[in-house]
Amino acid sequence: MLEAVKSGRKSRFRIGVLMLAIGLIAMTVPMQAQAWWKPKPTVQAWQFQLQGKIDRSVPAPVFETDGDFTSRETVQALRKKGVKVICYLNAGSWENFRSDRNRFPGRVLGKRYDGYPDERWLDVSRYRLFAPVIEDRVRNCRRKGFHGVEFDNVNGWENPTGFSITRTEQLRYNRWLARLAHRNRLAAGLKNDGPQARELAGAFDFAVVEQCFQYDECGQYRPFLNRGKAVFSVEYELPTSAFCDRAVDLGFSAISKDYDLFALPWDPCIPPPT
Repeated sequence: MLEAVKSGRKSRFRIGVLMLAIGLIAMTVPMQAQAWWKPKPTVQAWQFQLQGKIDRSVPAPVFETDGDFTSRETVQALRKKGVKVICYLNAGSWENFRSDRNRFPGRVLGKRYDGYPDERWLDVSRYRLFAPVIEDRVRNCRRKGFHGVEFDNVNGWENPTGFSITRTEQLRYNRWLARLAHRNRLAAGLKNDGPQARELAGAFDFAVVEQCFQYDECGQYRPFLNRGKAVFSVEYELPTSAFCDRAVDLGFSAISKDYDLFALPWDPCIPPPT
């Protein structure tokens, strides 16, 4: 009889431990699922500024700024206003004005980026040779308090880079970038790789698109919207009257800017509330 009582106590104890473990798992999974920002589709305007002192007065709920040249203080000041801040990070080309430029092996530097004499394409088929540099850049975004990171120039496979980068190699690199962002609890943004958007929409949390209305490429990013993920678009040569109706219909956050990407001009499709 005593043994039966002991056995019953052990069983109840084991069941209690099991229920506690299940409860902890149930609480942990949602927390992990929300570990980083996951922007939903919106037609509210965003701000894209890569040059000059960041103008925090622009009434946009989302800002994208350069991770190198934006201070932690500026990021924190934007956060206090309720702004989500995206870290611009060049992941596909080398720039001669970056402080870490000498860390890239010469053999991964390719042709000059057309229109940008200070840049050269990177051989992403051998990204492991420069992976530590990109990892440090992402950690810098995290330390400064950014909510997400936008990886620029991740479409070398369809450009004259000087290397024979295949579609598969580009996909592998881009997915590695998304995982790297998530390991640092940052949202991962895909930039201008429309032909592979369908294959990458599951890995990335949002997309940033340049001039898709001008070149009739916006439909390539529907897979993001279909998955409930935001698309932030910018046009440089079209007036808002030429694309805003379509942007709103699609569910894009769309603005018009100058190529130099100073704070102003800033012309949003949906004017902010006054």
